[in-house]
Amino acid sequence: MSSKPEQKETQQANGAVLPIVPMDCLTSPDRGQLVEPSDFLGSDGDGLEVVVLESRANAKGVREEDALLENGSQSNESDDTSTDRGPEPASPLKETSFSIGLQVLFPFLLAGFGTVAAGMVLDVVQHWDVFKYVTEVFILVPALLGLKGNLEMTLASRLSTAANIGQMDTPKELWRMITGNMALIQVQATVVGFLASIAAVIFGWIPDGHFSIDHAVLLCASSVATAFIASLVLGMIMIGVIIGSRKMGINPDNVATPIAASLGDLITLALLSGISWGLYKELESKAYVNPLVCAFFIALLPIWIIVAKKNAATREVLYSGWEPVIIAMAISSVGGLILDRTVSDPNFAGMAVFTPVINGVGGNLVAVQASRISTYLHMSGMPGESSETAPRKCPSPCSTFFSSDVNSRSARVLFLLVVPGHLVFLYTISSMQGGHTTLTLIFIVFYMTAALLQVLILLYIADWMVHWMWGRDLDPDNFSIPYLTALGDLIGTGLLALSFHVLWLIGDRDSDVGD
Repeated sequence: MSSKPEQKETQQANGAVLPIVPMDCLTSPDRGQLVEPSDFLGSDGDGLEVVVLESRANAKGVREEDALLENGSQSNESDDTSTDRGPEPASPLKETSFSIGLQVLFPFLLAGFGTVAAGMVLDVVQHWDVFKYVTEVFILVPALLGLKGNLEMTLASRLSTAANIGQMDTPKELWRMITGNMALIQVQATVVGFLASIAAVIFGWIPDGHFSIDHAVLLCASSVATAFIASLVLGMIMIGVIIGSRKMGINPDNVATPIAASLGDLITLALLSGISWGLYKELESKAYVNPLVCAFFIALLPIWIIVAKKNAATREVLYSGWEPVIIAMAISSVGGLILDRTVSDPNFAGMAVFTPVINGVGGNLVAVQASRISTYLHMSGMPGESSETAPRKCPSPCSTFFSSDVNSRSARVLFLLVVPGHLVFLYTISSMQGGHTTLTLIFIVFYMTAALLQVLILLYIADWMVHWMWGRDLDPDNFSIPYLTALGDLIGTGLLALSFHVLWLIGDRDSDVGD
C-alpha cells in the first residue's frame, strides 16, 4: 500500500498534476467500477485517499465530444470519462423541427433567390449569338452549375464535419484545412471543366453530326476558365461562412451548403456567359486566344496537385475523389442535353428561366440532408465501422420521412419548404417579368408537382446512399453530394421538360408556353 508522499511522487513522475479523490468516487454510478477496493484498502480502510490516473486521450475525447454538441444540446453526462459508451451512441444533433427550419430557412431563401437571378440571366443570354450559333453551350450550363454544386457543397460538407469534430479549432489546423481544400477543388474544377467541354462537344455532335474544331476549343476554354474562377471565388466564400457560423453557434451543416449555392449559380452562369461571349468575339480576328486560355489554366494543375498532395486532409480525396465528380458531370450533361433540345424549340423557350431554380432548390435541400446525415454518422465512428446508426439495408420511405429519428425530422422539414419556397420564387420571376410563360393555375400545379416529386426522390436516395457509402468505407462528405446534386439536375430538368411538353399538348394557351 502506497503512502501519501509516495502518491505525490507518482504524480510528479507522470509529468501531470492529477486529482486526489475520495474512495467513494471510484464506485459512483455515473463513472462505473474503475478499480477494485481491495487494491487500495488496508485493514482499516477508512478515510484513505487515492490518485485516479485519468487518461489524457480520453479526456481529450470528452472535450471533442462536448464541442460537437450544438446550441445547448449537450448531454448532462458529458463529463463522463468512461470509455464504455454502450451500444447506443448519443446523437449530437438534438435539434427540434423548429430549430432546423429556422436555421435552414434564411440560407434556403437566399440560395433560391440566387437561382432565380441565374434563371433570369439564362433567360436573357439564351438569345446571344454564342448561344444561338454554339448551342453546345447550353449543355455546359447544367454541367458547370452542377460541378459548382458538387465541388462547393462537398467542400462545405467536408469542412462542416471537420469543424463539428474539432479539426479546425486552432489556427494551424484551420490554415491546413483551407490550403489543402482550396488546392483540391482547383484541381477538380480544372479537370472536370475540361471533361465537361468534351462531353458537350460529343453530345452536341451525336444528334446533328456536325463538328467544328473552333467551337470545340471555344467550349474548352470557356468551361475550364469558368470552373476555375467560380471555384476559387466560391471556395473562399464557403470557408468564411463555415468559420462565421461556428463563431455564432450555428450548425454549419444547416447553412453552409445553401449559402454555397446562393451566389454559386449566378456567379457561374454569369462567368460562363461572359467568357464564352468574349471568346466567341475573338474567334474571327484572334483565333489563338482560345488555345492560350486552355493552356494557361491546365499549366497551373501541377502547382495545385503538389499543394493538395502535401496535405493529409486532402491527399486521399485527391486520389479517390474523381469518380463521383466525373460521373456526376456526365449525369448533369445528360440534363444539359435535355435543356439544349428543349429550349432550342421556340415553343419551350420559357423553360430556361425555371431550370436553374428547380435544379438549384432540389440540389440545395438534398445537400443539407446529406451533410447532416454524414455528420451524424461521423460522430458515431469512422466510415466502414458497423453501427446501429448506419444500417446496410435499403431504408423504407416510412423510416426516411415518418420516424422519430433526427434525420427523418430534418427530411420532413426540408420537404415542407418546397412549396412555399417555390411559390416565393415563382412570384419573384413573374413580378420581374422573366421568362415567356404566364403563371396560370394549371402551370403552377404542374410545376409544383415536378418540384415535390424531385425533392421527394432525392431525399429518399440521400438516406439510402449516405448510409450505403458509410457501410462500404467511403466518406459520404466526399462521395454522396456530387451524385445527389447531379441526379437533382437530371430529374429536375427532365420533369420540367415533361411538364412543358404536357402543357403544350393539352393546349394551355393561357400560360403562353409557346410565346
